[in-house]
Parts: sequence; structure tokens; C-alpha cells
Amino acid sequence: MNILKIKKIFLHLSNKKIDMIQKVINGSDDKFKLKIIMTTKGLSQKQVIMLMNKNLSKRFTKNASTHVININYFLKNIHSNTIADFICADNKEVIITTNSIASNSNLQEIEKYVKNSLSDNKDSITSARLSQFKSYLKIVGISYFVNNSNIRISSENIEYILKNNHIFNDIVLASKLCIIKVSPKSDMTIVWIDI
Repeated sequence: MNILKIKKIFLHLSNKKIDMIQKVINGSDDKFKLKIIMTTKGLSQKQVIMLMNKNLSKRFTKNASTHVININYFLKNIHSNTIADFICADNKEVIITTNSIASNSNLQEIEKYVKNSLSDNKDSITSARLSQFKSYLKIVGISYFVNNSNIRISSENIEYILKNNHIFNDIVLASKLCIIKVSPKSDMTIVWIDI
């Protein structure tokens, strides 16, 4: 934006203030450079995640605004109401935030675009997926000892029981189980599970 346009918009400002505004808009002064900081509390279902190595993620996010425009063009071609808002990189993944939860066809189009734009390393990019929620499960009333013996129950015992129970068919454990004895004199445990 040039000085004349700024003067027309802000008639009452001094020349010094107009120069400051121009520096902020053009980004020529590091002291007044605008920084966009995104804050979210963890991942949401509106984020499409694609795993790749760190160099590829940096290379892809370098032209993030162009990629957002192109992804939206691809999504518009399949008559989708989903729109990509912005792209950011986090460690070894690229996170594409959308205005709504992406359907399978949206995920396929986004994946196709990302893989085509990084065609020289297409094989090192995983398929697009939505973020997964992490839940916790607390199981109480489990005996601390196996079959009234002096052998303590282990996480392998609990995992074996969970895998053989139909309730846990489609559940994936996010981390190792935590087995806690209720009290030093008790023979009961509490099991915490991240799923």
C-alpha cells in the first residue's frame, strides 16, 4: 500500500504515523512486523493430517497460501462444501485445517493434490487422515493378584482380556496401561487406559 492511499484513508494522522503504518503493512521494520500465531487446544476433526519427513513438510508449507488455493480448487471440482482454511507443519506432518469435517472423497482429493505437488517423493507421504480423539478409560474392581496367587497382574494380562472382549474390537490403545493398587493393604487395582 502506498503513502497516498494511507493519507486518503487516515486524513488526521501525521507523516510520522503514516510512515509507521506503511512500515507495518510492507513489513520493512522488524519492530512492527506482523506475526500470525495460531492457537488450538490439540487437534480437531477439522484438521487433515499427512505424515511426511521434516524437509518435505517445510517445502510444502513454504507455499502454503498457493496450496490452500489449489486444494480449494480441487475440492470445488468434486462439488464439495469443504474449504481449506490454512496449512501448517508440525514435526513430521502437514496439517490442513478445513471449515468442516472432511469426507472420504475430500481426503482423497487433498491427498492426491499433496502427493502430486511433491511428486518426486510421493512414496514417503502417508495417506490423508483426520485426527483421532484420545479418550481415557478407568476400570475398577480388578484383583491385584492373578487367580489368588502371589503373582501380580501385568499389563499383558489386561491387554489379553481386552483383546478377547467384543466391546474392545475397534479400539486402539494409545499408550501402555497404567495399573495402580488401590491402597497398600488392598488386593484390588484400578486400570487406566488411553484409547
